[in-house]
Amino acid sequence: MNYSQIRAYDVTNGPGVRTTLFVSGCTNNCPECFNKDQQDFNYGKKWDKETEEKFLSYVKSPNVMGVSILGGEPMEQTMDRSLVELLKRIKGETRKSIWLWSGFTYENIIEDEKKREILECVDVLVDGRFVVDLRNLNLKYRGSENQRVINVAKSLEQGKVVSEI
Repeated sequence: MNYSQIRAYDVTNGPGVRTTLFVSGCTNNCPECFNKDQQDFNYGKKWDKETEEKFLSYVKSPNVMGVSILGGEPMEQTMDRSLVELLKRIKGETRKSIWLWSGFTYENIIEDEKKREILECVDVLVDGRFVVDLRNLNLKYRGSENQRVINVAKSLEQGKVVSEI
């Protein structure tokens, strides 16, 4: 997995102070994507154990409320196990909330075994492609009205999408 950016203390991507990872690689090619450079799977730096330890040290700060994973496309990080193993470590070592943004819908994700494994590590999924014609700057945590903020555990438990907000 490659990544383009890590923000140790981020207040723009989710509630509270969060540690944020922007992964590289996306095939969705949404019009007016704000992370065009990050669509290339080779963009940025290679994720390695040293980077993972540094990232976890940020997450473990008492000032950090949770983790946000954006891209690129996190659900396309299935070529290796770097992302899913990171998410499992976050859950096991910190119990802090994990939010993930994906252009794929919840319904698409649960049908794919590798994507579902990533999803099962996540607390909140913001799903759906950004759609310019549905842009709404008043929405919390999302850019267009088709996108949903989903409570993953409740959705998996109830077998239907359950909104987080």
